[in-house]
Amino acid sequence: MSDTHLSRRQIVAMGTILGGMSVAAPLSAQSFGDIMGSAKKVVDAVSYSDEEMAAYFDQMSAQMDSQNTVAGPDDPYGQRIAALSQGLENYDGLDLDIKAYLVEDVNAFAMANGTIRVYSGLMDQFTDDEVRYVIGHEIGHVQKEHTRKRMEGALQKEAALSVAGTASGDVRRLASSELGALFSNVITAQHSQKHERQADDYAFDFMQANNYDAQACVTALDKLDAMSGGAGGASGPDWLSTHPSPRKRARRMRKKLA
Repeated sequence: MSDTHLSRRQIVAMGTILGGMSVAAPLSAQSFGDIMGSAKKVVDAVSYSDEEMAAYFDQMSAQMDSQNTVAGPDDPYGQRIAALSQGLENYDGLDLDIKAYLVEDVNAFAMANGTIRVYSGLMDQFTDDEVRYVIGHEIGHVQKEHTRKRMEGALQKEAALSVAGTASGDVRRLASSELGALFSNVITAQHSQKHERQADDYAFDFMQANNYDAQACVTALDKLDAMSGGAGGASGPDWLSTHPSPRKRARRMRKKLA
């Protein structure tokens, strides 16, 4: 690696690979070359450009759109989401693609390329301003680079698997062939309390900046709390079990309103 200049993060990533190897048997020159090749995949995963990351998310969003019914301009859900997101095609420096899925689940998600999808099941339960809170929350995840960082971690993990011989080829091929798994690991996996707080705070500011009713931040979370059984409601969406307590998040929003 004579003329290669590595950042500290790249060196740490390679160290993770090399440090986790067994030293019970001597390494041949060939096997060491394989190891270094695998380590380079990790380096590449850590150092993706904005264009490469956008390409991965474009693939992922295209696959999700092909697997779900997107509400069109003649559909009531399509018309409603278009009205609620009017003027948000570019917001806070982000190009956004906000659409509705005709899916009964109470859910929504965002990707680092600006894709935001809100499920019709959520729209059935939420008022207009509560849906706007959800949109602001998802923009917050994008703006704070939560999904981008998770994608980088997922790609690094896929690259690391090749050390044990369980994967071959470059990370780009893995990302393309494992879009479903990446969606689960990047988009629907558990969010940290820190990330949810940051997204909620962004949503609160988003609501106030656009003259929406910020009280909707509280009422939306109260509804999620009831769905989760936290207020005596029925068992809610599965994803609620992987997210920080809606009740605690609602309490924070009440304090911000006060």
